[in-house]
Order: sequence, then C-alpha cells, then structure tokens
Amino acid sequence: MTVDLFNKVSNDCSKAVTVNYSTSFSSAIKMLHADLRTPIFNVYGFVRLADEIVDTFHGHDKPFLLQQFREQTYDALERRISLNPILNSFQQTVHQYKIDLQLIDAFFKSMESDLTQNVYDRQGYEEYIYGSAEVVGLMCLYVFCEGDQAAFHSLKEPARALGAAFQKVNFLRDIKADFTDLSRMYFPNCNFHNFTPADKLQIEQDIETDFKNAYEGIVNLPVKARFGVYVAYKYYYCLFNKIKSTQPHAILHKRIRIPHYHKTYIVMRASVKNSLRLI
Repeated sequence: MTVDLFNKVSNDCSKAVTVNYSTSFSSAIKMLHADLRTPIFNVYGFVRLADEIVDTFHGHDKPFLLQQFREQTYDALERRISLNPILNSFQQTVHQYKIDLQLIDAFFKSMESDLTQNVYDRQGYEEYIYGSAEVVGLMCLYVFCEGDQAAFHSLKEPARALGAAFQKVNFLRDIKADFTDLSRMYFPNCNFHNFTPADKLQIEQDIETDFKNAYEGIVNLPVKARFGVYVAYKYYYCLFNKIKSTQPHAILHKRIRIPHYHKTYIVMRASVKNSLRLI
C-alpha cells in the first residue's frame, strides 16, 4: 500500500476548489497541456483557501485561522505530507517544481495585511500586489518552465506583470464589495466616496502597462503553457475593456462580468490564432 490514492484525492480536492470558485481560471487551466493542469490546480487551491479565510470567514477568528493555516503549510512542506488535502497537493507541487519558499512567505504577508490594513500608500500597495498576485504568477511560472531556469529568469517580469494585471482588474471589478463588506480601498490616494474619472483613468493606464508587459512574456512561454495562459489573459483583458467603458459611479454599484457566451467566443478566437501560430 502507498499514499498514491491519497495524493490523487488531494489533487482532486484542489481541482474542485478551483472549479467551484473560478470558472474563468478553471477553464483556462483546462487549456494547458495535461502535464501542467494538476500542479496549477494545486497552486490555485492553496491560494484560494487563504483568500477565503481573510475575505469570507466572517464571525470566525480570522487571525487564528490564518496563522493555523500558515503553520500547517510549513509543516506540510517540511514533512512532505498533510492530512489537509489542499496542503498535501500544494506541498507536492512545491517540491516537484522547486518553488522558492520566499514566494510563500510574501503571499502570507499580504494575506495577513488584509486582516489589519484598510487603506494603502503607494509602497504598501505595491508590496501587497507582489505578495497577493505577482508571487502566484511566479509559482505558476515554476510549473510552466518545468525546471528550465534560463526560461524562468527570462519570463519572471512578465509573469509578475500578468499577476499584477489580474489582481488590479479584480480590485476595480470588486471595488464596491471590498469597501462595503470589508472596508478596504486598495488603490492609493483614492476615496470610495469620491472615486473620480481621473482616479479610474490613472489606474487603467497602470493596468494597461501591466498587460502590455505580460503579453511580451506570454508569446515566449513554453508551448505547453502558452495557449492556456493566453486564454486567461484574454478573459481578463476583455473584462478590463468592459470596465474601462463603464463610468466610475457604475462600478461602485455593480460587479462587471463577462457573459459565458463571450467567454466561449474568446476561446474560439484564441484557438484560431493558436492554430495559425499567431500566439
């Protein structure tokens, strides 16, 4: 008897977390080469659980739960096993792809700030973006490069840019929920009660730069990863364009979404470009 069945069940749990929490990401992951899907599901399952602790576990002792989750994460990494299936699958991926543990440290630092910090200056905002999103892009890049250190180092900055773009778009999309439910305003020097077109435009210009830098890396990703990452990029860029065409007062009162039929159209167009080797 071995732990193979438990490891498989652990991987299945991380996939289930991803599918239930994010249809867009789970759809994009399924566009990756089969070799890459499980480890990326494992990374997403891990970061999703931490995010849920700080964002939705209202009425519970969030600091205790997050600290416990952090301790259990490092214990799983040290022992190479955990009875928490999400952590068990994550530790497998960290060890298999030799993911830098400093990325995990930075991630937990950002999650902890969500428990105590409601507004950010420029430096705090950039540190939060790095720990909450850019490091996730780097974890995924470890998987995509499959041990090719030269490729990893050449694609580090675009991977960070893509993670940052995704997170900033999320902030714009969820600005009402973040402020109303969690009393947070991530964007520095912005006021929810007076969110102006100039504020929105400045944020959008920053995101546009991130997307541009990210695309330059996507076209140079290993073939196994390129199509899936491109689809995720197109999902978010489409959402971004929809947000850009929405007035500030409107995004303060409703959550912008991309309809399922439009997501299907994005995949179809991306498939054509991919078949013509235009990605």
